[in-house]
Amino acid sequence: MKFRALDITLIGMFVALMGIGANITAIAPFLTVGGVPITLQTFFAILAGLILGGRLGAVAMTSYMLVGLIGVPVFAKFGAGPSTILSPTFGFIVSYIFIAYLIGKIVEKKKSLGAFITAALIGMIINYLFGTNWMYYAYKLWFTAPEGFTYQMAWLWMVPPLPKDIILSIFAAIMAHRLEKTVLSKGQFKNLKRAS
Repeated sequence: MKFRALDITLIGMFVALMGIGANITAIAPFLTVGGVPITLQTFFAILAGLILGGRLGAVAMTSYMLVGLIGVPVFAKFGAGPSTILSPTFGFIVSYIFIAYLIGKIVEKKKSLGAFITAALIGMIINYLFGTNWMYYAYKLWFTAPEGFTYQMAWLWMVPPLPKDIILSIFAAIMAHRLEKTVLSKGQFKNLKRAS
């Protein structure tokens, strides 16, 4: 797999954005609603797929995961290290790779705003399905679960951030579509979304 300088730059940019998005409340503590911190990881993972395409988006998200696993504090609450794999929320991090790849492939084939919005919402659904199920089984199999923890409770925990993620997913789609029309379809960006 060969990367241009532009590809490497964009991969690095999205790794940095994911690290910032994971810990945005450390920079802006007021971004907490009802005790639930507003993170931007899902937003940037979706944006990576929409802007970079499937192959490069997945590489960017894999790079983000590996950077965190080797010890750089880019995960939520400045988490890092191999032990993070055992965290109940690690499934969300893994899901970013699939999100970027799948939605990137969708918009590589169709460039309409409707396709971008549909792809972004599909990405958000994948994030919730993969991440919540990982969390449930992590608590049941290898992590200490809260008393009375059930599958329904795991999904109830996901209700507070849902409106925020829907809004941000749609915003990511609109933003990426606008960039596609004004920047990404021109100059050196034109061949950014190369098929793998």
